Amino acid sequence: MKHALIPGFLLLASACSGVPFAAAAPAQEAPARTGLTYPDLVGLAESSPIVIEVQPTRAIALEPERAPGVAPGMVRLYVEADTVRLLGSRAPIGAQVKYLVDLPRDAKGKPPRLEKTSQLLFARPVPQRPGELQLVAPDAQFPAADPMLVPAVIAVLQELASENAPPGITGVRESIHVPGNLAGEGETQIFLEAGGAPAAITVRRRPGQPTRWGVSFNELVADVNNPPRRDTLAWYRLACALPASLPRGADLSGNREASQKAAEDYRFVIDELGPCNRTR
Repeated sequence: MKHALIPGFLLLASACSGVPFAAAAPAQEAPARTGLTYPDLVGLAESSPIVIEVQPTRAIALEPERAPGVAPGMVRLYVEADTVRLLGSRAPIGAQVKYLVDLPRDAKGKPPRLEKTSQLLFARPVPQRPGELQLVAPDAQFPAADPMLVPAVIAVLQELASENAPPGITGVRESIHVPGNLAGEGETQIFLEAGGAPAAITVRRRPGQPTRWGVSFNELVADVNNPPRRDTLAWYRLACALPASLPRGADLSGNREASQKAAEDYRFVIDELGPCNRTR
């Protein structure tokens, strides 16, 4: 079994899965069959020490008294399954696994049949219990037969494992607007909290030209001609973490007019990013 050890995550290569990794590109949004969006996939992948495809061999519905907290219309299943392929893991996995999952009942109120289906799990190992997994959410199991889901997850895992992966953003540290020599000219720098890593947004205005912006997650100046594309990790870090408006007290511009411009430029970036379309 070939593998590449990447800090914090082990990605198994095509010799293990039979399917080559997707190119390092934006993950495609999963279709309505799963209802998962790109932010959903990143959130699941980041919180999952194990991402695995399995084929259930046995699924037993638990009695209500043994399944506290199950939502109305749902059923909790005890599942035994064969490992089909491991997309990524921080822990060893055997040929068989066991886990619990909450799934909706069918139109007749019966539990769904999982035997001989392919399912994708986002999970963590259960300490001191080899072969047992705990899903990172009660419903963190999805049909692997979805033709877009597995490639999308692989692409997300590749982005997260990249040496140049953008760090997580926790807020805005400070901003400053510097006006230019011409009317309507100016540049705003927005410095971000990124766990000690350098991260900054640059917004540049020039008379007679569209406003441009970009972000840098290193010591280099942001490329204002290439803002992050939607459904990439750089986009996710900003769209799903930045506050809707510039925090009070964050702006260090020298006067009220410059501070107003900084706030306007920040709002421009938020609008350009669009909403973080999480469904989970």
